[in-house]
Amino acid sequence: MPGPHEPRGGRPPRDLRSGQPTLRDVAERAGVSAMTASRVLRDDPQVLPATRERVRAAAEALGYRPNEVARSLRLGRGTGLVGLVVTNLANPFYSRLALGVDSVVAEHGLKTVIGNTGQDPDAERDLVADLLARRVDGIIAVPAGADQRHLAAAVTDGVPVVLASRPPEGFAADCVLVDDFGGARDATARLLARGHRRIGFLGSPPAVYTGTERLRGYAAALASAGLAVDTRLVRQGQTEPHEATHAAAGLLALPDPPTALFCSNNRNTIGAFRALRATDARTADGTDIALAGFDDFELADALGLALTLVAYDSDEVGRAAGRLLLDHLHNRTGGPPRQIVVPTSLVEYGT
Repeated sequence: MPGPHEPRGGRPPRDLRSGQPTLRDVAERAGVSAMTASRVLRDDPQVLPATRERVRAAAEALGYRPNEVARSLRLGRGTGLVGLVVTNLANPFYSRLALGVDSVVAEHGLKTVIGNTGQDPDAERDLVADLLARRVDGIIAVPAGADQRHLAAAVTDGVPVVLASRPPEGFAADCVLVDDFGGARDATARLLARGHRRIGFLGSPPAVYTGTERLRGYAAALASAGLAVDTRLVRQGQTEPHEATHAAAGLLALPDPPTALFCSNNRNTIGAFRALRATDARTADGTDIALAGFDDFELADALGLALTLVAYDSDEVGRAAGRLLLDHLHNRTGGPPRQIVVPTSLVEYGT
């Protein structure tokens, strides 16, 4: 009769903690020592062919998979994992960025582990600590705030860090940015060129670097036209479309509402579009409220209104960050930290 830890019904033995067959299980089934089984699975050419065949057959029968993380650590190599820390996976920008990162690092046998912080600095610190405990080879991060001491500590401990969408603060690191200032300035200037003088702004929380830079670009375009920023037309803090819908509706309900809206990201643009459709807002002369935003997005051409968007290659943001990280992993770095800026362009829909 089987003992308390022996398999019943012919099922393979399992590690009681992980539920997976162990190297010792493979060795027992093949009738060899654990050391011999390990040598076979490491492709040691000194093992006799008959023994090698028995061990491999046992591993296949049991469904054994080696613990590559533990094996790599024993051999002094990395884990083959790259941590990617983003602030909002619901935003298509971050999914494209992740695809860009993975497309580059996968070519070098690395796997991407993605974590979402929800724009919460405390969650980001916990996530980075967890990635470091898992011995990732490097980290690509979109920081949630200006306090980046946990990322600086990772660099000090020898883990390379590359930032995306926000530059490093308080430590040196490579980064990949989008031309946030230039894109916002150009989009606002396009609205000004069409005769708009009261342009509302919908943006991310003030702590978000991209939102701040895009507000700065909006203000610069107004200044070039001899206009000051009217703070009554500025709404910041929206991270989801329903919040942007509420903020846009508030602007449209003002006694002297804006004739155009500029939105600092796609979440705000979608929310503003919903507000425009819900209120059927018009300017004093009966024309539609103009809408412009940062980030091109799928189905933007199907909204049925004139829309100006700031476009850029979000996949390239991820690819560039991945290439910078690979340079660190392959010891190809030297000199001052590098900053790559991905250019923007304007696209028009429904005009």
